[in-house]
Amino acid sequence: MTTKTGTEQQRQGKRGTLVSLLLDVGVPIGSYYVLKGAFGMSAVAALGWSSVVPVVRTGWGLVGRREVNALPLLVLLANLVGLLLSFETGDARLMLVKDSAVGSMVGFVLLGSVFLGRPMMTGTLKPWLVKGDAVREAAWVRLRRESRAFRRAELLFSGVWGAAFVGECALRIVGVYSFPVDTMVWLGTVVMIVTMLVAFVVSGALGAGPMAHMIGAHIREAERNSSLAGSTHG
Repeated sequence: MTTKTGTEQQRQGKRGTLVSLLLDVGVPIGSYYVLKGAFGMSAVAALGWSSVVPVVRTGWGLVGRREVNALPLLVLLANLVGLLLSFETGDARLMLVKDSAVGSMVGFVLLGSVFLGRPMMTGTLKPWLVKGDAVREAAWVRLRRESRAFRRAELLFSGVWGAAFVGECALRIVGVYSFPVDTMVWLGTVVMIVTMLVAFVVSGALGAGPMAHMIGAHIREAERNSSLAGSTHG
């Protein structure tokens, strides 16, 4: 049986990220302008049909994993409710606000998880820091149990992302009612990408970075103690 090297896993991860960006961001934006410009659809119809791919992908992901994951389920339900309300009212701006509503709901859920001391972003953060290594896994478990600084950094990581989602939502809502719909289709995506980049940098500085440093320091300390113990017995 063959195993994947770290480099292969990183390449697959990058390919997966590019595919996700293409399907969840590129396809909706491109299909909106094609459907509206080439096929003469209304803004509401074009927005509705351009949202099909992300909705189907989210639903398929839930079915494929065969497990209930709170955030994807929340995104799927919010998208479906938003689409139904938008088609009912015929308001294209409401359809754009729907995207902001999804982000704000996710943001408030993340902030709530921080308040309860059960940060939901840990499921994403831990594999990235542990990297499938048993020693790093053991260091994570011990630090999470014994280090207040480690737990605080873990909470900060989810808190930064929660605040980012809520802030991005507020900016997009202001933009939806300040700019034409055609402008906000691409401008909203720009706001989202910039917000995510800022959140990535800040959450790394306040959360992931310090946690990675503490894990490394803990492993080095354990190895040093093991070497001292070995030399003493020798």
